[in-house]
Amino acid sequence: MTGPNPTGRGKSGWKIHLITGRNGLPLSPGISGANTHDSLGLEPLVRGIPPIRSRHGPRRPAKLHADKGYDYDHLRRRLRGRGIRHRIARKSMESSTRLGRHRWVVERTVSWPAGCRRPHRRHEREAEHFLAFAGVAAALIGYRRLTK
Repeated sequence: MTGPNPTGRGKSGWKIHLITGRNGLPLSPGISGANTHDSLGLEPLVRGIPPIRSRHGPRRPAKLHADKGYDYDHLRRRLRGRGIRHRIARKSMESSTRLGRHRWVVERTVSWPAGCRRPHRRHEREAEHFLAFAGVAAALIGYRRLTK
């Protein structure tokens, strides 16, 4: 799950994708090669969101905020099919700055695994192992957030 990094002189690289809750709790981590488009990682992440337990039974998140990289009709249709409202900035029509108040929560949460050594530097060759450590880091971050 690595690919030539378009900004790093063609060296192999990877990126971490993450869906978070409104308060910054990581819900679904994922990885892909550095040369894959971000929009290709959205569907597996949405499928990986665990149901939230509530008094009214299990439920899924109701709204998703995303930047212009996810502005595709097929992604909008699939989110609607899952019952998730979307707020995706339109290319060449809207400014991404309006998403800033929602985006900083995700950017902050993506930076938290830097405190965990294994997900920060990729030591594993197998993508499944690395994804498992990213999941452990997400669980640790969630535990730390919930115990505060």
